[in-house]
Amino acid sequence: MMLDDTLIALADPTRRAILGRLAAGEARVTDLAAPFSISLNSVSKHIRMLERAKLVSRRIEGRDHVISFNPAPLDEAQAWIEAQRGLWSWRLGQLEAALKETS
Repeated sequence: MMLDDTLIALADPTRRAILGRLAAGEARVTDLAAPFSISLNSVSKHIRMLERAKLVSRRIEGRDHVISFNPAPLDEAQAWIEAQRGLWSWRLGQLEAALKETS
């Protein structure tokens, strides 16, 4: 399920930081890796998780791998979260009304 991949990708602070950087525009993998104190290989693994969730896409230009942000999966996640918020707000409202009736 795409939503599962999106939420798994967003669960890691390094991947969220990569997405934050990409929100300003596409970047080479080596540029994305520069601010982190982890290996380039580790950053590449994070990028692959983001690719699996379709949150980023990769373009190869010669020896450079250029990564771009794709916000569409975030829209799906936001829609699911908003639906859950509405459902739980309604349920909690019903519970509150029931509790007021019994007191």
